[in-house]
Amino acid sequence: MLYSNLSVNDAGHLAIGGIDALDLAERFGTPLYVLDEDMVRENCRTYLTAIGECLPEGSGALYASKALCFKGIYPVVESEGMGVDAVSPGEIYTARAAGFPAERIYFHGTNKTDDDIRYALNAGVGCFVVDNFNELAVLQSEAAKRGVMQRVLLRVTVGLDPHTLAAINTGRVDSQFGIPIETGQAEGFLFEALAQPNLQVDGFHSHIGSQIFEADSFCDQVDIMLRFAVAMRDKFGYVASVFNLGGGFGVRYVESDDQVDIAGNIHAIAEHLSAGCAAAGYPVPRVLFEPGRSIVANAGTTLYTTGGIKTVEGYRDYVTVDGGMTDNPRYALYKSAYTVLNASHADAEPDFTCTIAGRCCESGDRIAEDISMARPERGDVIAVLVTGAYNYAMSMNYNRIPRPALVMVSGGEARLAVRRQTFDDLIACEL
Repeated sequence: MLYSNLSVNDAGHLAIGGIDALDLAERFGTPLYVLDEDMVRENCRTYLTAIGECLPEGSGALYASKALCFKGIYPVVESEGMGVDAVSPGEIYTARAAGFPAERIYFHGTNKTDDDIRYALNAGVGCFVVDNFNELAVLQSEAAKRGVMQRVLLRVTVGLDPHTLAAINTGRVDSQFGIPIETGQAEGFLFEALAQPNLQVDGFHSHIGSQIFEADSFCDQVDIMLRFAVAMRDKFGYVASVFNLGGGFGVRYVESDDQVDIAGNIHAIAEHLSAGCAAAGYPVPRVLFEPGRSIVANAGTTLYTTGGIKTVEGYRDYVTVDGGMTDNPRYALYKSAYTVLNASHADAEPDFTCTIAGRCCESGDRIAEDISMARPERGDVIAVLVTGAYNYAMSMNYNRIPRPALVMVSGGEARLAVRRQTFDDLIACEL
């Protein structure tokens, strides 16, 4: 199996965290998101243990809420010692509703509205990751009205291309995120920020992209951030105490994907930063990471019920399922590769080549194309692996299809964390 929490039980069925996938489908219905809490915790500990071993005290990891945001995830990451990265007031609200402490939330966003800024300040959010000059001015004004000193990080772009998918590449100079170093604008950004009496500039934030498997691109990112920090110290006397390196460590969606050594990468980045700081005579800053996908993706599995097989003679076989782009739009958006299993016959050879098609009235509604699996029959349960990130988070009601339920499994037990939407939910906001 692709990950250690998945197995085949004595009945020949897929088991998730030791629980029969068919039992989950029967109990909770399909489509069904299943999240293995024990694997989420294991992923959190991988980050925090490595960070604690090689980076300065006060370094840490912030769970990137955009990957998977629902109330049940926040007590898990809080108990493991992580902070939270939120990109909207809705994510802040969800985290706070779950009891997550506001002072451990970092607030991102390219276009924080005035209302967004006021909401976050009133909520007591610990740190703003300031994206642009306009936000800087509004944040100073609103912080002054409240008589507070607000901690901030300044988001800068380092001009790197880590050779990942264009849609998830955020480090290039020509980006809507942050202020570029290369053009000289980041220097003016810092100068302006340091002049604000109600803003405390802790340091710099940069994010270069997602699905990065090696440490090399992050080391290049560190080099650019450190050169900028040294130049700003020499020019303004400002010493950054925090480098936030964003997220980006990849996960394996299919067997052909590379393995990623997250702990090894963190150690390599720490060694590179330490050597660079020593050479520049610069104090080693605290380092933050923002993992999202690599915390929850491999802990997630989506279960569907097969509608049947449709054969187009001379072309292909389609397996239809009771979900699709409404619960997993990533294939329609990115052609994202997935591992797909017939959970009802997980012990059988994958000898049937097919395309998995969803139920939407849309030609692009597919989950995978030309994949091999054990030939299914109507009523079989199909499992799509590694769906913990950006699946529930990006789900929608196209064709007026209700969003699925989400179940968390831990220690051989399953509990409902998000109930399935009803038809009444679909019209709840309509007048």
